[in-house]
Amino acid sequence: MSVTASGFRQALGQFAAGVTVVTTRDRQGRPLGLTVTAFCSVSLEPPLVLVSVDNRSEANAGFRESGVFGVSVLNEDQEAVSQRFAKGGAAKFKDIELASGQTGVLLVPGALAHIECRLTASHPAGDHTLYLGEVVALTARPGRPLLHHASAYHCLGTWPAKKTT
Repeated sequence: MSVTASGFRQALGQFAAGVTVVTTRDRQGRPLGLTVTAFCSVSLEPPLVLVSVDNRSEANAGFRESGVFGVSVLNEDQEAVSQRFAKGGAAKFKDIELASGQTGVLLVPGALAHIECRLTASHPAGDHTLYLGEVVALTARPGRPLLHHASAYHCLGTWPAKKTT
């Protein structure tokens, strides 16, 4: 059976993912950012995370040039922020208030978590680049995350969820 791009996208779309905004800056300090659902933890010791970025994104230069990036884990009320950062170009930073993190990256106020990283490695992976970052600063608060599933935004049904053992 052949794997097509549309079939691959449809199958992977069944995996619900949290929505993040990932930011960095270029050599001149200008902000760069994008919406990312391909984000995950990698290691507790040392604390590492991974972000997958399309090679067409202008943010790639910032990862390489600044060596730092920030991840804002969006809450369920931040769909408009996700849509804004899903677009290309510098206009996404116009008329939006962002906070400056300890590393100088911009972070989305009201996000459930802010994770600031120092780039430790990058790996080409097809039409994307995988960026591995060591977490150097973070904050977190309780709340309900924005989710993406089957090409649409979703929210959790009940909160807090019951824990299973």
